[in-house]
Amino acid sequence: MQKCYWVYILTRRKGGTLYTGVTNDLPRRLFEHSSGTGSPFTNCYSVKRLVWFEEHATAPHAIAREKAIKSWQRKWKIDLIEAMNPDWFDLGRHLIS
Repeated sequence: MQKCYWVYILTRRKGGTLYTGVTNDLPRRLFEHSSGTGSPFTNCYSVKRLVWFEEHATAPHAIAREKAIKSWQRKWKIDLIEAMNPDWFDLGRHLIS
């Protein structure tokens, strides 16, 4: 079984604060964020809505992509989100129970 790695963006609401992360278990990580144990930043700002994600085959590729996105201008991140999810729906609501 091949392991997958995920780069993802969370927010609280459309146009709100953005958080970019990387994980090898997206449902588990989303649960951690939703329960307040994901990171101090997401807990402080209630950033829990998954609005964008991307799968990678290797950890180095996923980490490089996460770092690249984190360095982007906000507008580029919004364009990335809206290309996949123009209405900023919570894409993770079916991934965690």
